[in-house]
Amino acid sequence: MSEQAGLSIQQIVEKVWLSIAERRLRPGVQLKEGQLAEIFDVSRGRIRQALTALEREGLVTIIPNRGAFVCQPSADEARDVFFVRRSVERCAVQRLAGTISGADLEKLRDHVARERTANADDATTDIIRLSGGFHLLLAELSGSDFLFGMMRDLISRTSLITAVYRNTARFNCGPDEHAEIVEALAAGDVETAMRLMDHHLEHVESELDLRDVRDLSHDLKAALA
Repeated sequence: MSEQAGLSIQQIVEKVWLSIAERRLRPGVQLKEGQLAEIFDVSRGRIRQALTALEREGLVTIIPNRGAFVCQPSADEARDVFFVRRSVERCAVQRLAGTISGADLEKLRDHVARERTANADDATTDIIRLSGGFHLLLAELSGSDFLFGMMRDLISRTSLITAVYRNTARFNCGPDEHAEIVEALAAGDVETAMRLMDHHLEHVESELDLRDVRDLSHDLKAALA
C-alpha cells in the first residue's frame, strides 16, 4: 500500500458523506477501521482521523470499545434540526438583504447556474454538493463566522436526515427556489427573502417521511464503491 498515493482524509470524509447523502449507506451501520482501510487503500491511522472528522460533523458516533457508527437521527431530532436551521437561515438572509454587494450577487447567481447545469445533467453528486453549498455560501457572505459554522454543521445533519427519511428517490433542493431568494436579496427585500427561504425549507422538509427509517445498505464495500 502506498500511503502517499492514497486518498486524503478530506476525500475519505467526502466519500462517506456522499454515500450517506445518496442513500447508499445505512444509519446505524458500523464503520470498521480495518475494512475502511482496505476499501480506501490507506492506513488505519488515516481512517481514524477521517472518522473523527465525520464525528465533528455529526455524521458518525464513536463509542469507546465498540467503534464508529453512522448516526441514526430520530424523527424528533430531524424536526429540531429543521427548526434550528430555519432560524439560522433567516438570520443569514436578514444580514445580507440591503447590504449585499454586486460581486456577492454574482457569486450567488453563478452558483445557481452551476446547480441548473447539474440538474440538467442529472449529476446526483454535484446536485447534492451544490444544493448544500448554496446555503453555505449565503452564510459565508453574511460575514459571520458563527453563522457559517452553524450552517456547515446543520447542512451535514440535514444531509443525514434526508438520507434516512426522504420519501422521494430524487434529491430536490432546487435552483429555481434558490434563484428567487437571490433576486429578493438583489432587490433589498428582506421580508420577501426570508419568506422565500421559509417556503424553501418547508418544501425540503415536506419531502421527508418521519414515520420510519429506510432500510439502506449494511455493505460498506458496496456503499462506498
